[in-house]
Formats: sequence, structure tokens, C-alpha cells
Amino acid sequence: MVNQVQRGDGSWQSSKSDSSGASNSGGESSKDSSRCSTPVLDADRSDRLRDKMRKRMESGDRWFSLEFFPPRTASGAVNLISRFDRMGSGGPLFIDITWHPAGDPGSDKETSSMMIASTAVNYCGLESILHLTCCNQTKEKITGYLAKAKHLGLKNIMALRGDPVGADWEEEEGGFNYAIDLVKHIRSEFDDYFDICVAGYPTGHPEAESYEGDLRHLKDKVDAGADFVITQLFFRADTFLKFLDDCRAIGITCPILPGIFPIQGYQSLRQLVKLSKLEVPEEITKVIEPIKDNDAAIRNYGIQQAVDMCRLLLDSGKVPGLHFYTLNREVATMEVLRQLGLWIEDPRRPLPWAVSAHPKRKVEDVRPIFWASRPKSYIYRTQDWDEFPNGRWGNSSSPAFGELNDYYLFYLKSKSSKDALLQMWGEELINEESVYEVFTCYITAQPNSRGHKVMCLPWNDEPLAPETNLLKDELEKVNRRGVLTINSQPNINGKPSTDPIVGWGPAGGYVFQKAYLEFFTSSENVTALLKVLKKYEPRVNYHIVDVHGRNLTNAPDMQPNAVTWGIFPGREIVQPTVADPVSFMYWKVRWRPECCHGSVKVWGAFYQYEWAKLYEDESPSRMIIKYIRDNYFLVNLVDNDFPLENCLWQVIDDMFELLDASPEQLNDGTLSE
Repeated sequence: MVNQVQRGDGSWQSSKSDSSGASNSGGESSKDSSRCSTPVLDADRSDRLRDKMRKRMESGDRWFSLEFFPPRTASGAVNLISRFDRMGSGGPLFIDITWHPAGDPGSDKETSSMMIASTAVNYCGLESILHLTCCNQTKEKITGYLAKAKHLGLKNIMALRGDPVGADWEEEEGGFNYAIDLVKHIRSEFDDYFDICVAGYPTGHPEAESYEGDLRHLKDKVDAGADFVITQLFFRADTFLKFLDDCRAIGITCPILPGIFPIQGYQSLRQLVKLSKLEVPEEITKVIEPIKDNDAAIRNYGIQQAVDMCRLLLDSGKVPGLHFYTLNREVATMEVLRQLGLWIEDPRRPLPWAVSAHPKRKVEDVRPIFWASRPKSYIYRTQDWDEFPNGRWGNSSSPAFGELNDYYLFYLKSKSSKDALLQMWGEELINEESVYEVFTCYITAQPNSRGHKVMCLPWNDEPLAPETNLLKDELEKVNRRGVLTINSQPNINGKPSTDPIVGWGPAGGYVFQKAYLEFFTSSENVTALLKVLKKYEPRVNYHIVDVHGRNLTNAPDMQPNAVTWGIFPGREIVQPTVADPVSFMYWKVRWRPECCHGSVKVWGAFYQYEWAKLYEDESPSRMIIKYIRDNYFLVNLVDNDFPLENCLWQVIDDMFELLDASPEQLNDGTLSE
């Protein structure tokens, strides 16, 4: 194995250790256990990609995978990550990210191959392969890239020679000349840590001396340590099937995946054919030449041509999986997969929150509920943990959450433009009720007073979760009155784990939840709320904080409170979500050393970063947001009696009833407790 040491310049170097990197091939064979976007509790999340392929082949389950390339701009990176989430829902076994030498691919730039692949693994939960070319790179630089990839949680490499910078190939002194050299180097320096993929060419590499010679080169790469092969694109099924038979005949036994390119446009086809040095069959050119200016017609033809070819491949019984060159587009590939019956959106969740594919988080099964709508933020803030909670959260007095030192991490940015946010959140705010309207319209999915639907909030860039819709009527009512909800869940008492709305984990289990509500509200409301809560103790636990450091809770000894759990055949109770008072303080506080403001609260999403920055300094709209930041409290409530009807709505009703009946009785200094 290889240990990583970070240099002063931020790069990574490796050093050998004596530990081995033997693969773990345990666990039963099933489609669920190897579906990259939806691992399940009874699956071994440490399974390697090659083991997942083996399990799928043994069980007869077919799969697909997707290729993407790094975008050129930061906004393109944000959009690509959103595409990962959408296309990941269909259940690809893995995705792969190409290596673009001109785009500083090994850097920390948001558009680099390394960062895009790392984001897919860590924040989207997708098994990912990072392409790596050895052309024009020193051995030391390649070793540094590999060490960095390992540190980031990447486990799979596609080893390629790459294209020369000029017209002709020139050997790199102290570097590598062929992909086989890179494969050997990976195995020499990193033992068995990485699963290695290499490229195959169904018609032979254009620079090979012969088709037969190229097959021998491919066998040499596999013998040197490659685990599987993905081929260059082709246009006829028999081209690949002949290639596959020829590979088997010379002793290549590893999985060989066909590279599928759904034709999506005339110019993109010409460009790709030029780069790959392939010829388009006459039967295809005859069809597309007359319609070359009709993108929709070409795309429809490309979809059907790809479907027909893929069916021939799958029906042969020799092809267990298909690899799609997406060109960072989704419509054509998703339609091909749907027609093939391979696109399956499994409503089941492995856990109630988004799972990371980083190997060190493989045992993680407990998180605080506060980050339910900000899973990428939580993963970032805990990325430096050495161990992750498994079985129970425990009572940690120092969770050591990392800080969002760079709030503008591209995978945390809103996908919406400034103009779109202004349309949703208001080009001008008149009063606090203008803010209430934004929250209410987000909950109800109804257009605001300007006719625009509110599709996101500063801390949640996604639509409402399906289970939140179970609470929609009550949420609408309280938001209209200034209880601005940012997180909630209904009480659940023994629903099947296969329930399409609240279910999670493997089949055959039952899931449970305590009702939970988290919101911003005014100091006047909180004063009344504290009076009301006295008659609901100990049934209701509360935690109330504000920007000035006031901290009110009835949590016993600051102990965590399990709010979600599940019971499954043959295993202990699983407790994946807790309301932890200590973590709540980290949720609302984060430190930015580059600022002179000291603590910046969760209200920062309201003020400094997302909402207030849309308006000019000292403008009325900005001052309204500032007032809310300075005067509102962040509250969470837990109803511990989950078998009974949720009482939290009655708590809020009682609060408003007290406010409406006796506002003068509330000025007794309750908030100074």
C-alpha cells in the first residue's frame, strides 16, 4: 500500500508501506449491492468495482455506465454536478471522468478532472473512474496525481497513453511511452489499491501495426494488472462481438465493456469520428446526410440506431454491461436506456440521507438531522474525520466539524442565476411578510405574487423531499405566520422499509421516525413558545439559539436524541439520524478566519452569502434580511411520542393563541433564561 504525505505546495507524494491492498469480494451477489447510486445496508459498501462487476455477471444482471468530460467554466461545473445527481438516479454502475491535459486536470480547480471525479465520489455518491494519461508527464508527476486521487477517495483509474501535443509522438524522458507502462507503475507504487481500466479498440488502434498486434498489446496491458476494458466507440454490433471473440481467443478473460455513442448531432459526430479516426458506415451516412441540419431528426435517429445495436449486443449473451459516451448530455442516453429497460429509478434509499462513495465513509450510518437538506455541506465539513459514526452517534463534546472556509465551493453553489433568484426571492422586499411569502411559495410550489415559482431556498437548492409533502398543509399555515421552516419530518410508526415515500434500507424491514421541526422565527414568537413548551415537557425536546449567542434547550445533559431508526431482519437496530445538541451549535456557527466578523451563523445563508447579496448595501431589501438575521431565533423541536399524533403543530398553534390573546404578558424577560 501507499501512504500519502502532503508537501508544502499542496501536492502529494507517496511512500510504500508493508500493508497489502487485497480486495474484499465478500457479500452476496445482487443487483442492489452493486448499484452505485443506491447501496443498501446489507451490501458491503467496501466492494471494489471489479467485484461489483463480477457479482452482476454471476447473477445475470445487466448494467450501464456513463462517461463525462470536465466543463470549461465554473457554472458548467455546477450544472454537471446537477446532471450527476439526475443521471445517477437511473442506477449506473459507475461513471468515468476524462483527463484533459489542457485543463490543468490534476489541480484543485473546480473544472479539473480530479475535482470533478472527487465531487462525484464524495458528494454525489457515484462510483467513479478517473482517466489518467501518461503522455508528456514525468513519473513523479503521475505518482503525485495518483496519491492525490487516493487521498480524495478515488479508487479506480483508466490508464491511457493520451494524445501527443504535436503531430508526432515524442518519448518523455523519465516518463512513460505507453499505457502498459502506466499500468505497471500503478501496480508497482500502489499495489492493489486501484482498480485499473484500459482502452480497447474494436477495429484496432489507428497507430497499431496490425489488428492482431493491437490485440496482443491489449493482452499485455491486462496481464500487467488491468482489471477490465472499455472500448472505443463503434457503429455495428458485429464489430464489437468479433473483437470480443478475438480477445477471448487469445486469453483475455476480464470484463470488456462496449463503448456506445448515441449520435446526437451532425457536427458532434464529425468531430468525434475525426478524433477517434473512425469511418462512419455508409448505411448511417446515407440517413444523416439529408437531415444534417435537423438536430431533432438526427437525435431521434441516433437514439433508435443505438437502441437497435445495444439490443443485438445484449441478446448475444456475451455483453453484461454497456458504457455510454454522453458528451455531457442526458436526453439521448437516458432515452436509449429507458427503451432498453436499463434505466431504473429505485425509490428506495440506502439511508435517509445522501450516501458518499468515499471508501473511508463505508461504515458511516449515523448523521445529525440538521444537514438533511445540505448533505454536500455536511460531507465537506466532516471530510477530515478519521472515523465515522457506525451504529450510534455517541455523546461527543467535540465533533470537530470542519469549516466552510470557502463558501463558494462549486458543488455548494446554487444552480440558479442571480436574475432567477431575484425572480423567486423578490427584486424588492417590502417587509418581513415578503420573506414569509418566499418560504410559503417554496412549500406550496405555487407562483409568488410576481408569477414565479420558488424552486429553492438559500440552504436548499432542491425541491421538497417527498415526505415533506405529507406535511405541506401544516407547513404552509405556519410559514404564512412567520415560522420559517427549513427542515421537518413526519412521525412514522413501523412503515415498511419499501414504502416509496418514507422507506429506506433493505426490504423486509420497518422504519420509525419522531416528528421534527426546525425553523426561524421572531423573538416575540420564541417568548411565547417557551411559555407554551413548559406544558409539553418531557414529550417535546427543544433547542433555541440566536445570532447573539443565546442558547436555550431542555436536552438532558446535551445527549443526542434518535429521531430516525429502522429494524431489519438479522441485524441490530439501525439509528441513522439524530438530533444532537452539540452538533446543532456547529450547524448554526462556523468560523471564517479570513473575515473580521468572528462567528458567522447559519443566518449567513440569509445575509452575507445568498439572499442579501442580491441587493445593494443599505437598501431596504438588504436591511430587512439583516433585521431577520439579527432578531430571529433558530429553533428545533422533537416530539418524542412517535406512536401518537404529531403534537408539534399544536405547540405552534398554542404559541400563536397565546400571542393573540395576551401579548402584554410576554414581556417578562423569559428569553434571558
